[in-house]
Amino acid sequence: MNSNSSGRGLEGFLSGKGFYIVLFLCAAVIGVSAWMMAAGNETMSKDALQTSVNTSEERRVETVIIPARPQKEAPQPELEADAPAVSDEGPAEAAPVDHIDSEPVEAAAPVFGWPVSGELERSHSGDRLVYDVTMQDWRSHAGIDILSEPGAIVQASCAGTVESVQQDDMLGTVVTIVHADGSRTVYANLEDSPAVSQGQWVEAGQAIGAVGRSALCEIGQPSHLHFAIQVNGKDVDPCDYLPG
Repeated sequence: MNSNSSGRGLEGFLSGKGFYIVLFLCAAVIGVSAWMMAAGNETMSKDALQTSVNTSEERRVETVIIPARPQKEAPQPELEADAPAVSDEGPAEAAPVDHIDSEPVEAAAPVFGWPVSGELERSHSGDRLVYDVTMQDWRSHAGIDILSEPGAIVQASCAGTVESVQQDDMLGTVVTIVHADGSRTVYANLEDSPAVSQGQWVEAGQAIGAVGRSALCEIGQPSHLHFAIQVNGKDVDPCDYLPG
């Protein structure tokens, strides 16, 4: 009985104004719950933001500005006390140059050697006249005659260039060599075919021919080499230039 009365009373309450009260209370509960959730989310967002800020501050790298050191000025070179002053009047005139001797240097005198080995059969006479057994008259003798067997090798007395190879009517086969200082050596009474030719360079001691019997003006003498030296275009005594 009591339970039925309570049931009917609740139905009457809900069907009347009680329905709106319950509805209001539910709305209020929902609103309060929503506000609390919103407040909780805001609090969490602030905490997260504060945490992020703190983390960023912890990770911030401080930039230290180091002032630049003042540059030292490069040392200026010290000027010597006697340094010449700079003038605006233009370059100074060059000092006169002493005269340079432009005369050519003379070549060293050559050293001569004996062209063949043998005794001296006839000497150099220069301007002095001597009797010639072949020509049977008195005449000068421009060179020296060195006794040597026919076919004996004749060597260049000094290095030089063969100036000429010729057949002379009186001296027979003749080879002339010019040397560095312009002097010449003459080799006469050679065999008909010498071992050198015109323009050829020969060294001292090099074979240039052989002793022959080609000099008609000396055919009356024993077998020999006619040898002469010319200095400045004049015949000189070869014995003055050959080793003793």
